[in-house]
Amino acid sequence: MIRSLPVEREREHVGVRLPTFIYGTAWKEDATTGLVRLALKAGFRGIDTANQRRHYHEAGVGEALAAARLRREDLFLQTKFTYVGGQDQRLPYDPRAPLAVQVEQSFASSLEHLGVDRLDSYVLHGPSVARGLSNHDWETWEAMERLHAAGGTRLLGVSNVSLGQLAELYAGASTKPAIVQNRCFAAMGWDRAVRQFCRERGIAYQAFSLLTANPEVLRHRRVHEIAARVGRTVPQVIFRFALEVGMTPLTGTTSPAHMAEDLGVYDFELRPDEVRALEQIVA
Repeated sequence: MIRSLPVEREREHVGVRLPTFIYGTAWKEDATTGLVRLALKAGFRGIDTANQRRHYHEAGVGEALAAARLRREDLFLQTKFTYVGGQDQRLPYDPRAPLAVQVEQSFASSLEHLGVDRLDSYVLHGPSVARGLSNHDWETWEAMERLHAAGGTRLLGVSNVSLGQLAELYAGASTKPAIVQNRCFAAMGWDRAVRQFCRERGIAYQAFSLLTANPEVLRHRRVHEIAARVGRTVPQVIFRFALEVGMTPLTGTTSPAHMAEDLGVYDFELRPDEVRALEQIVA
């Protein structure tokens, strides 16, 4: 049975305190620094970025962190290694170098961009192939494992991953993925199979595009009924639902008002029947 339970702002996960809501920094370009400063001011303490200048401005995140002057232990910083195929010409590594060296160079660049000496989570930005894992993926993961063993990052993770790829990685990795970050489609059961795999193995599941990937849900009559009952907005209902089924949602809002609304999801609960309805809404 799915039960509606209070959700804390942080969860203990393999000895690391993880925020239950994360601010995502993709697609913000020159506005990145100002928006991250606003997110930190609003109360977000988990920040997700990537060393992929095509979609992220990691150095802009670092500028916001420096200006905020928060204690490092109060922040959860997560960034990613991205293969050449996902980059533009502004590469954070030598593309002619072996993959292990590319990982090391990208990681060192991330630390410099963010102004820190370690990360909380380092994520493979997606496998190099659509099905299964390639030798390149294993070479990359092993390089990430060495960074983890050296204390450079507290956790390792993988993004944009299928159930089969995740199962293969989990079975073969010496350091198991502690985090999975996927785009979450309601039409695919909110990535139910991957979420179940994560839940059974103690992997934290991060969900992005909960709103933008699901416009039909935002218009759905049942969702509006729930929003009316709890006196909250539709996005707040979706984020609260995500929390109650064990996801860590990401928001990338550029609105200070919406930042505050997003963090207001800790102040109400959904009924068990409402959680079930949302789980099955377009599955």
